[in-house]
Amino acid sequence: MERGKTASFYAKNPAARQKHRDYMATYNARPEQKAYRRRLAAARRARGIMGKGKMDLSHDVRGRLKPQSMKINRANNGHGNRPRYRKA
Repeated sequence: MERGKTASFYAKNPAARQKHRDYMATYNARPEQKAYRRRLAAARRARGIMGKGKMDLSHDVRGRLKPQSMKINRANNGHGNRPRYRKA
């Protein structure tokens, strides 16, 4: 599988990768982020899909949660949705 631009950049720049990891560790340790993860985990647990794989909880336009496949949910943010152009 081919790496994306970001993965290729961090593979070539270990100092930048470490800086990014340090930032993300700090960001994810914030109380708001922990509360957000707790809320999503509680919702998955209540629906019986926690730890089962296959299904995620997706946010709709109004912020409500609905079950959706992991593949589709993780594509919702736009990665991979651009048209591919073939070289002639």
